[in-house]
Amino acid sequence: MSEQRFEVVERSYGDGHDGLSIGLANIHAAVPDVEANKDKVLRVARLFAERGVDYAIFPEFCLSGYFWDERERCREYMETAVTEEHVGWIESELEPLLGSGGLEGIVLNNLRRAEDESYYNASFVIDGGGDYLADESTYDKVFLPGIEQEYTTTGRDDRLVVDTRHGRFGFTSCYDYLFGALMREYAMVDEVDAIIQIASWRAEAAREYAGLNVRTGHYYGDLWDTVVPAASATNQVWTFACNAVGEHGITGARFCGGSGIWAPSGLCLLQASRTHEELLIVHDLDVRGARDAEQDDFDYAVDFKEIYRSLGESRGFSRQVG
Repeated sequence: MSEQRFEVVERSYGDGHDGLSIGLANIHAAVPDVEANKDKVLRVARLFAERGVDYAIFPEFCLSGYFWDERERCREYMETAVTEEHVGWIESELEPLLGSGGLEGIVLNNLRRAEDESYYNASFVIDGGGDYLADESTYDKVFLPGIEQEYTTTGRDDRLVVDTRHGRFGFTSCYDYLFGALMREYAMVDEVDAIIQIASWRAEAAREYAGLNVRTGHYYGDLWDTVVPAASATNQVWTFACNAVGEHGITGARFCGGSGIWAPSGLCLLQASRTHEELLIVHDLDVRGARDAEQDDFDYAVDFKEIYRSLGESRGFSRQVG
């Protein structure tokens, strides 16, 4: 069987050559087949390295694939796919792609072990800088929808902020992105330049408003296209969103793809396919410059803090009274 070839969309943000080059893998994870997923991640990472990408970003559950309802069978498989079982592969295959290999960092999401036979939904950066699975180096998904609550434990108050030569990055996982307080905390308190949003965002869900002749059978996909630009604009941060695409191998559930790059203005600069695998590469992004330009126009943070005050050391905000 011939090796799969990936469709690649490659663009440049500007004429400079010192900005961030980002690679987004709008790909599908096979379930249950962790070895096939590892092979795909490695081939994509190599391609990104060859094309001068600085940071390669992969979707949520890129090694394991998503859960399904046969609890015993699913848990048995997920135990073989948990990240701790594949550290040797990461060290021998992915880490050589760093530094002189071409990449500055590889952003993965997969399960890592928690207490009481549960898991964390963990996002982490492989950059040669230390223990990427340590608590302080991972972002453990905070908001857990539906079936994920049966297998994973919330990170609750977790955040991950990574400083790079290109800017400061914060992390969210899928459902997390719908919670504005978390986004505001990253933007106002941590002062990140970009959010790396890693997802297995579903496509299906119907909404119908018969009196107005409005109906959609892919409401979740519509929500993706609404929420990401709005949150990018109102928080004046970049969003590098990497989503899974295709159908779950057991349940048939469809993931809506649409990985892309949104500027601090909220405008989408490039977006991947809804239906098939596609790799996006954008070179020389001026991460800090674009954010500064938006704030020079209207600085929402300054205006926000005129009305809201910080609640001591809690990282929260409340309206000022009097």
